[in-house]
Amino acid sequence: MSTDDLRRRIEYFKDLGVKELYKREPSGGPEPAAAEPIANVVEATPAAPSAPRIELPSLAPSGDTLVQISADIGECTRCVLHKGRNKIVFGDGNPNAQLLFVGEGPGADEDASGIPFVGRAGQLLTQMIEGTAKKEGIPLTRADVYIANVVKCRPPENRTPEADEMAICGQFLFRQLQVIRPKAICALGSTAAKALLGGKDGVTRLRGSWHKWNDIPLIVTYHPSYLLRAYNVEAKREAWEDLKKVLHFVYD
Repeated sequence: MSTDDLRRRIEYFKDLGVKELYKREPSGGPEPAAAEPIANVVEATPAAPSAPRIELPSLAPSGDTLVQISADIGECTRCVLHKGRNKIVFGDGNPNAQLLFVGEGPGADEDASGIPFVGRAGQLLTQMIEGTAKKEGIPLTRADVYIANVVKCRPPENRTPEADEMAICGQFLFRQLQVIRPKAICALGSTAAKALLGGKDGVTRLRGSWHKWNDIPLIVTYHPSYLLRAYNVEAKREAWEDLKKVLHFVYD
């Protein structure tokens, strides 16, 4: 079986929710050593002692690129979100960015254009990035960073993505993060924070501290759509502090 065939088969099993494979013990001869892990995966229920665990390898091919990831997504029909989609919103920005922002999912404007964060929330995000950078004396524009979302198709009525939708799209987001390998990640909102960090904590508990995704420093702040609400004055101040912190960490 070729490497590509193996990767497609593994992707099929992962879409079904299978996270581990097990091999049978041989009927005779010396007992083999437990299989060495091929790649890290999400921890699942431990296997019985008589069935050594074989962890599934990463779906990311060697020499992965953003072009390859986009090609692998194709005209995706892996979850129900494709049914109402106009365009897949892959990501946008500098492929060698030192700072990468992750949001929740596309809205109507993004679904129409195929570019993340171009609606009202996106315009605010651009102002936040460029305005904060200018005040802090950092020569930075939106084009210098990379922006992606947890899911790449617009959820109906802009609802929060379901767990299976996030899991299916998450494999491609994680590949994007691994290919770009930014110096830091900024998670915008609780959905992005939960997708990248796991757990159930929201922004108010997670913001203000550094976290890590696969050894990449990560900071959590409010989603720009939340900051558009007039009464969230304190959240706007906190988001500015979060951006200052991550900008100085990355660019100083």
